[in-house]
Amino acid sequence: GSGTGMAAHERITAALDLPVYFCAPHHPWQRGTNENTNGLLRQYLRKNADLRTFSQEDLNSIAARLNDRPRRVLDWDSPRQRED
Repeated sequence: GSGTGMAAHERITAALDLPVYFCAPHHPWQRGTNENTNGLLRQYLRKNADLRTFSQEDLNSIAARLNDRPRRVLDWDSPRQRED
C-alpha cells in the first residue's frame, strides 16, 4: 500500500541506529539532501534490498562510512564533524 515505505523507515532506523528524516510538508527544497543521501545508500544497499541479509556489523560499517564522508553541503566537513 501507499504507506509501506513510511512504515519501513522505522525498521531501517532501528537497523542502522540512525534517525530517518523526511522533508517537512511544503518544504521541497529539503529534498536535495534527502535524495543525495538515498543515492549514497544505494552504493551499499541495492533497491529493495532485504536488510535481514545484512549483519548489524555490516549496517554499522555503512553508517560509519556515510557519517565520515565529506559533504559539499557541509563545506566538505563530514556529518560526524558537525555533531554536537
